[in-house]
Amino acid sequence: MNLPASGRRVLVSGASRGLGRAVAQAFAANGDRVVVHFGSRVDEARATLASLPGAGHVLVGGDLTDPTGAAAVVDMAAEALGGVDVLVNNAAVNVRHPLAETPYEEWVAVWQQHVAVNLLATANLSHLAGRLMIEQGTGGRIVNIGSRGAFRGEPDHPAYGATKAAVHSLGQSLAVSLAPYGIGVASVAPGFFATERVAPRLEGPEGESIRQQSPFGRVGTAEEIAAAVLWLASPAAEWSSGTILDLNGASHLRS
Repeated sequence: MNLPASGRRVLVSGASRGLGRAVAQAFAANGDRVVVHFGSRVDEARATLASLPGAGHVLVGGDLTDPTGAAAVVDMAAEALGGVDVLVNNAAVNVRHPLAETPYEEWVAVWQQHVAVNLLATANLSHLAGRLMIEQGTGGRIVNIGSRGAFRGEPDHPAYGATKAAVHSLGQSLAVSLAPYGIGVASVAPGFFATERVAPRLEGPEGESIRQQSPFGRVGTAEEIAAAVLWLASPAAEWSSGTILDLNGASHLRS
């Protein structure tokens, strides 16, 4: 297979801000062309697009919870770039819903939302992009954004932890099935890292306890996670296919 180290065609889902933006910037700085996907935050997505170095990047909107919408996103990405070599499944939701405090109707709706976005959208994009990579015949990479919460439990966010565990398992299944086509599949499992979305928590009363989860006394950065994603998508990382890479500053250790 002939997967290049740069100049690749990269689709990043949920790239309007936060980690998605950092991932898009990392690939663009590497010399790749990036499709910046967004669901509803079009202004922030445009800001992401404007921040990318290099040329040939494009903006694509679409509802990934709709299978037809997911197919349209991949079709538009492939048409704009002439194909897809790398898929980064970053789009996700994470809504607080502790069982003891959440009414049943809300509980059901939150679970359905998490499954639709975190798991089914990831599975559908992986199928669509994976089949495209097979047809192209040059190999490829799929990198999933999982979570530390898949391993340590999320009492206030159980649907998030459960769907991220499923994403990890999905990635390992696809790693086995897609290896004969030169397509590597891996996941990252970040701990707490700083983004606009969690800034109020880090700046509030619980901020210090969050930072002390790691013996480094800090949280991660989106750029640190993005650097790992970039490596897992590289030709050098083929032998890491199937891995779930912990990125949590030793805040949760497993063996």
